[in-house]
Amino acid sequence: MTGQKQSLLDITINRIVPSDTAMRQTAHERLNQLAIPHWALGQMMDLAEDLAAMTSSMRPTVKRKSIAVMAGDHGIVAAGVSKFPQAVTVEMVRNFVNEAASINALARQVGAKVVVVDAGVAGDLSELEASGKIIAKKVAFGTANFAEGPAMTGEQALQSLEAGIEVAQQLAETTDLFGTGDMGIGNTSPSSAIIATLCQRTIADVTGRGTGLDDAQLDAKIATLENALKLNQPNPDDGLDVLAKVGGFEIGAIAGLILGAAAQKVVIDGIISTAGALIAASLCPASKDYMIAGHRSVEQGHHIALEHLNKQPLLDLQLRLGEGTGGRSQSASKYLNFSNRYFSA
Repeated sequence: MTGQKQSLLDITINRIVPSDTAMRQTAHERLNQLAIPHWALGQMMDLAEDLAAMTSSMRPTVKRKSIAVMAGDHGIVAAGVSKFPQAVTVEMVRNFVNEAASINALARQVGAKVVVVDAGVAGDLSELEASGKIIAKKVAFGTANFAEGPAMTGEQALQSLEAGIEVAQQLAETTDLFGTGDMGIGNTSPSSAIIATLCQRTIADVTGRGTGLDDAQLDAKIATLENALKLNQPNPDDGLDVLAKVGGFEIGAIAGLILGAAAQKVVIDGIISTAGALIAASLCPASKDYMIAGHRSVEQGHHIALEHLNKQPLLDLQLRLGEGTGGRSQSASKYLNFSNRYFSA
């Protein structure tokens, strides 16, 4: 409609441009001048080129690191897809705030700050919000059960994306490198549904054991998700539709964070929640230029999603934990920092 106000999502997507190919070529020429055999440092040199292109700088910096852990709950837990109860999400948020979780330990090792965002936790976290210990972007108290209908409305999907964009905008002035993290019991189910839809694969191809399902539980999870896709019919050509029908609020927020950071030419590391990265790439293909895959997990869906995004992970440590741990593992951070320093010397 003429004169209709643009949404924050539209404004953000319109600001995202492909990475700087001229700077990438300049970096390539610089690396070819080093007194080593051609491309002897392999992926480190690829990463150095990527950093130059992302930042439009021959001296990029990744010193100031923020890990945004997006938290949300999922109605599909009622269908028995997880070994753990939904209440664990609230307790894990409290662990993050108390610096008692795995991501906190790893973040301390690499000098990163952990920022927790309530995108849709099915619990009252108002006291943490009031004390400034979390960023409150709650869309609702968890998604609906997408085994019975859409996970959320289109308006809620847009709200979750814009929540992530707002977080990126809020932190951008003090952040050179964003790590993406997630927390939400049952969130491997929407992730599998998103990956299957956007990568055009079967649910069986992309669904793993999550937190340790046995064979019977895994078979039941696959059947539940297959039926959910048949019921909801998400459109693989429309990332917003996929998010609304089978996604999660924290997944939308991760996608929004990626888009918001890309619009400001800030580097995004980790992509541990590749479902969010797939949504972001579906909405704006140029956003892929600003993503770095920190690691590859043991989940087969993660392998397929990274392949679809054309991302080669820095590490493969057989991780199976979310929170942002893959992007912020000490080895991954040292890898990225070394590539940057060696290239800039």
